[in-house]
Amino acid sequence: MVSLLVKEKLYINEVVLGTGFGIIIGPYVANVFTPREWGTLQNTITLEVMRIVLATGLFAVGVELPCAYMKEHARSLLIMVVPTMAFGWVVVAGVTQALFPQLNYISSLCIAACLTPTDPVTCAAITRGKFATKHVPVNIRRILSAESAANDGLAYPFLAISIYLTVETSVRVAIGKWFLVGWLYQVILGTVLGAILGLLFSKLMRISHNKGFIDRESYVAQYLALSIFTIGIASTIGADDLLAAFAAGSAISWDGHFNVQTEDDVFSSVIDYVLNCGCFIYIGAWLPFDAYNDPILGITPWRLLLLVIAILVLRRIPPLLALYKFVPEIASWKEALFSGHFGPMGVSAVFVSALALTRLPTPEHPPANQAQYLAATIQPIVSFVVLGSILVHGLSIPFFNIGRGVHSRTTSLTMTWTSRTRVTVPDWVLWARRAPDIVESTADEDVEQGSAKTPTGSNEPAVETGIPAVAVTFDDVPGDAETIVTRRHSLGMDDPSPELVQVEAINNHDGPANLDSGAPDDNQIKNVRFPSAQ
Repeated sequence: MVSLLVKEKLYINEVVLGTGFGIIIGPYVANVFTPREWGTLQNTITLEVMRIVLATGLFAVGVELPCAYMKEHARSLLIMVVPTMAFGWVVVAGVTQALFPQLNYISSLCIAACLTPTDPVTCAAITRGKFATKHVPVNIRRILSAESAANDGLAYPFLAISIYLTVETSVRVAIGKWFLVGWLYQVILGTVLGAILGLLFSKLMRISHNKGFIDRESYVAQYLALSIFTIGIASTIGADDLLAAFAAGSAISWDGHFNVQTEDDVFSSVIDYVLNCGCFIYIGAWLPFDAYNDPILGITPWRLLLLVIAILVLRRIPPLLALYKFVPEIASWKEALFSGHFGPMGVSAVFVSALALTRLPTPEHPPANQAQYLAATIQPIVSFVVLGSILVHGLSIPFFNIGRGVHSRTTSLTMTWTSRTRVTVPDWVLWARRAPDIVESTADEDVEQGSAKTPTGSNEPAVETGIPAVAVTFDDVPGDAETIVTRRHSLGMDDPSPELVQVEAINNHDGPANLDSGAPDDNQIKNVRFPSAQ
């Protein structure tokens, strides 16, 4: 009932709200929903709930990226993912061992492996929404989404080497299994399997569409059906199911046909939103608050708090500040600092920690050996860091917005970070839905000549702009707004950001209409145009 107020005015997303609600209904407050009292199956249930939510989110990230994005930005992703994950893994393990001396370094590496991946579900709440759309460059949003999806699957090798070194008696055997099973079988096979399934279903759906065998609703249903089908096959054969889901999503939208068929459909967003809310309600009720102060295991609140602070500062920011010059999508150290800060830990960390418990022995109390001690401490430590990350990253946007309001009403993260010209527009423009690209064959010629055609049957004079226009419908504007329709994809204008909208009242001889006071009337708006890419 107040979701729009909370999300678009206060900038508080479903991650924070869901976790808070889960804590309220959980065992420490209302005691209505208690996942940890489900006996021996609770870890298995937690693992599978996180798996489904992650797979659906990763598949959606792959679909929503532009066509062939992974191919064109492979170098940047490789630089952002591998060195950053390796650095964070080693550093977090060192900090963990220093704060919890009963853990050896190998066990600390296992805990660090759970905290290494960036959570795509929490990251989506940051890279989407009104604030991100208005103030974060689209290239940063896309590279963060792609990175969060890619490094989730790559958490498997980091966890595998730690587990093998913990449970195997021989280092040689552990490294051999890590290379053969962790890399060749899980990572490479999972990626190839997902890509093949995605391409196969993309071609099958295109054929079915051409023959009239499939409708729009069935296309949208693939967001859920194909992602679960992919992780089912990958999990059955023991491959990396998360990488498989992301690869399938990227492959199925490789040629753009799937994106066109599901354009402007809200069903996938609703499914994603419902799953995310349910998942974080589960996490909130699952958090083991009583385990955050256990002197026998050496776990105390102040040590956990120091660990959270150290992770937020050291895990991602130093490597991205050192490597951002090799990533074309990151233009300055400010963008590198922003990208380093927004590396949240959430669903993926809970998933990896639950996966680790399936490969560790059941701990006694007190633990009899290092493997049991790791099994007893991994989820209390990881869950506290997840809680800290949810609070810090989930509330960063509201604090950024407050800071911007105090400093300047016009300051923007992207004003000085990009070479594009920004035009300030009223908030209602952000809800304008872009219509499908309907073009005439002469659209490009009109643009080249520096003019845009008026709509068919319109008596208005042509607008001499040299800027291609995009058809837009206005939900919040009374009356029927006239629009100019031309093609943008062939001009290199894929998915222009709403903050680049330029509104003109070509029917007003006194100049552009003043729209800052609220929604304009139907006599003011004549077209909405996006500046062409340079």
